[in-house]
Amino acid sequence: MPHTGQCQCGAIRYQLTGTPQTVALCHCRDCQRSAGAPMVTWAMYPEASLTVTQGEPKTINSSGTAMRSFCPDCGSGLFYRNEEILPGIVDVQTATLDDPEALPPEINIQTAEQMNWMQHMNELPDFERFPE
Repeated sequence: MPHTGQCQCGAIRYQLTGTPQTVALCHCRDCQRSAGAPMVTWAMYPEASLTVTQGEPKTINSSGTAMRSFCPDCGSGLFYRNEEILPGIVDVQTATLDDPEALPPEINIQTAEQMNWMQHMNELPDFERFPE
């Protein structure tokens, strides 16, 4: 089943075919800084499974052999590649999918860099919207 997605502003659109090798919550410091968030959810696909159908992402070297692609207009992070440790693989940020619920995370990775307070997230009060 193909999955489609886009950046925040819609300038970049993409399609994925096949099944991801895994879907992971990454807690590494590089992902934290890149996303401005405590973790990022990635779906790991063979490179041939990804087709950018609209626009052209900008790619930067974020650390060593890590290449991050994002929308040059709105800044949404989209793809991650690292030929040294993940040859032939592209990671796709699942929050950018049109149906992000379709690929729930299966594992946590890089937990050595996980923020300590993440262990207690389920203990915080929940609000459907903003608290009164």
